[in-house]
Amino acid sequence: MTPILWAAGGTGFTFLMTTLGASVVFFFRKEVNQSVQRIFLGFAAGVMIAASVWSLLIPAIEEAEAAGGIGWIPAAGGFVLGVVFLIVLDSLLPHLHPDLNNPKDSQTEGISSTWKRTTLLVMAVTLHNIPEGMAVGLAFALAAQHGDNPALYTSAMALAIGIGIQNFPEGAAISLPLRQEGLSTRKAFFKGSMSGIVEPVFGILTVLIAGSITPLMPWLLSFAAGAMMYVVVEELIPEAHLGEHSNAGTLGVMGGFLIMMILDVALG
Repeated sequence: MTPILWAAGGTGFTFLMTTLGASVVFFFRKEVNQSVQRIFLGFAAGVMIAASVWSLLIPAIEEAEAAGGIGWIPAAGGFVLGVVFLIVLDSLLPHLHPDLNNPKDSQTEGISSTWKRTTLLVMAVTLHNIPEGMAVGLAFALAAQHGDNPALYTSAMALAIGIGIQNFPEGAAISLPLRQEGLSTRKAFFKGSMSGIVEPVFGILTVLIAGSITPLMPWLLSFAAGAMMYVVVEELIPEAHLGEHSNAGTLGVMGGFLIMMILDVALG
């Protein structure tokens, strides 16, 4: 039960940060400035890129090599499977990518549905919260498998902290637009908060799977990395650079990458 409790705690923290971010809707009724939104999106992308490398891919390679295998095979194979998994979800799950310049022109993706616009907005954020929950859960599962190495627990904590930091503005970025769409403040807060509930759900599920198929840990770690990188390239970076050329999104990416790298190296 220890790995599950650690994963529940780590992903519970990231969910709490999403909830705290969503609570901003009680204090501000206007949408976040476009430049600020680009910084937040870029920051999230930077955190996820660094986490994919230091917290997922490198440990996957090390785990495979420690077991006597070829490190790059599960790293590359799991990465591809993670990308394919998100492509399938992206094409099937109805969701709405917000257009920062013209919110009313935001494009709906996935299979056709009769879901409300507000639900589609929430689903877009929920979609890329899935690999985040998997990543945190797997980091703690890996630490539990090597209980004699406390550094792995601190590394998993660093990942949870990094994901949690970028979840705060993410929660605000979903609750405020929902309020602008006409939802009550309480409903906007609730939906913004619930967009992050998939993180503890998928975090705990991946720990349960990893515990029963330990040899596949390198594949699972790189799977989460591939899924996260797909979100970064498909959604976060393009949305951070919509409209006129601006350094805001780019600086956000650099800042997020730098902070996540420092957290992982300093604590791990």
